[in-house]
Amino acid sequence: MASSSASTTDKRPWVEKYRPKSMDEVSHQEEVTAALRNAIESNNLPHLIFYGPPGTGKTSTILAAARSLFGDELRSRVMELNASDERGIAVVRNKIKSFAQVSVGTGGTSRGLPPYKLIILDEADSMTSDAQSALRRTMETYSKVTRFCIICNYVSRLIPPIASRCAKFRFKPLPHASMVERLSAIASAEGVAIDEPTLRELMRVSEGDMRRAIQLLQSLHRLHGDEIGPQAVLDLSAALPDEKIGETADRWLPPEHGETFAVCRANDFSKLGALSASLSALTGVLASSLLADGYPVDQIIAQMLEHIAASSDLGDRQKAQVATDIAAPATTCS
Repeated sequence: MASSSASTTDKRPWVEKYRPKSMDEVSHQEEVTAALRNAIESNNLPHLIFYGPPGTGKTSTILAAARSLFGDELRSRVMELNASDERGIAVVRNKIKSFAQVSVGTGGTSRGLPPYKLIILDEADSMTSDAQSALRRTMETYSKVTRFCIICNYVSRLIPPIASRCAKFRFKPLPHASMVERLSAIASAEGVAIDEPTLRELMRVSEGDMRRAIQLLQSLHRLHGDEIGPQAVLDLSAALPDEKIGETADRWLPPEHGETFAVCRANDFSKLGALSASLSALTGVLASSLLADGYPVDQIIAQMLEHIAASSDLGDRQKAQVATDIAAPATTCS
């Protein structure tokens, strides 16, 4: 009862409220946390690149490491910027350079603080090339007094001079077991009744993104109170029910289109071109009817592709061809 009462007075978003406070609380990124612990213990933290899908703990991990490094001096030693909001060269020349060039001491705790600050750049892959080039020069010039942690979804979108100056860590999508354990703990702490089918649906629509799963859970709680069902998850997330997506995607698979299936099996892609053109048109019509029901086009296409990828009736080459044709109507539907 005490925890339920406390939860009602804490109005923070659950994503922030239940963000890991230490590296021990970070889920399923053991290699990254082990490497960070070694760097912290040796007082030799390099520049870092954290990359991987959204909602896998990249920002939470570096903030937990920063707490371990700086303790009560966290606010004065750490600058956190979202590069998607401030993409241009001006932010590098003004905010980042101004913070990076300031020297710091090592006092404040019994073991002493590290002689550097930390700049966390979230969504750095959205920065312009000019801004990244300026950032590289700043990293070089002030590396003795400032470390950088660059967070992105796609490391390939960073310029090579930045990538070569950083230790790179890939964050893996979270397995369902880890997400279920964490979400169940949050639901219990907030007094939300959530059963196994609802959890499974929440896992499916969040696709390994813990942040999205927690945000959905909080939104569902606000809309539906303490009892949440699978249909509520589908309605809020705009995800299509399996039967709707199957009805559309299965047009590409036997027995609906045995001719297409036979051509795929024979690897005769010259014949498949003519067939896939008519099927693309059919898929576009079906997807348009789903759009009329209010489902977003990117959600329709993504779930259709997932359905095809999970099929056991086609090989990898055939799936690649069919996936290309399924995606073709996306531009028409949008």
